[in-house]
Amino acid sequence: MDVLVIGANGHTGRLLVEQLAAHPEHTPHAMVREVSQADELKKLGAASTILADLEENTAVALKGMDAVMFAAGSGSSTGPEKTVSVDQQGAKKTIDSARVQDVQHYVMLSGIGVDNPQGPIKHYAEAKLNADKHLQSSGLPYTIVRPGKLTFDKGTGKIELAEKLSSPEERDISREDVARTMVAALDIENARGQTVELLAGDTDIHEAWKAL
Repeated sequence: MDVLVIGANGHTGRLLVEQLAAHPEHTPHAMVREVSQADELKKLGAASTILADLEENTAVALKGMDAVMFAAGSGSSTGPEKTVSVDQQGAKKTIDSARVQDVQHYVMLSGIGVDNPQGPIKHYAEAKLNADKHLQSSGLPYTIVRPGKLTFDKGTGKIELAEKLSSPEERDISREDVARTMVAALDIENARGQTVELLAGDTDIHEAWKAL
């Protein structure tokens, strides 16, 4: 499949590009906001880079794509207005465009706890939840992955995956394994229509998906 990675220049987005490029059946395409980001993403394996901004028109970026992976975010230092503009409205626009383009699979990177917005990042959780709900009701084949605290540790390929996980505040997950879990969702029919929480665990990623 031709797969568009939205948020390709982010930490997890780069891993998605790299892992998709190594997959024998998928070809990654990187959506970037700035031309200067293109060279590095091509070195990671992106077959093409597409210039588009989530706060503007992104429809052109999805043309010809079979799948979409949304790993974009406004960042932890931005205020509620920017978060809504990027994480909520930007995501919704790409979901709507994906539906028009008959995209076969939309994989959303979300987060544990967004279904219960509270605390200092309440605005972020609300924005992500609204985007998740929009995807769930879109009619698109989708997978929503909600990881716990992200780390830069080396991935193990072992995870715990479920609709709800216990004590997520006490555990974490490497970005590498998050990316692996998202890429694996493209190949496993059982991943479609799923909204799952994700933490480090003891089960092989493909087996974890199949066991749901």
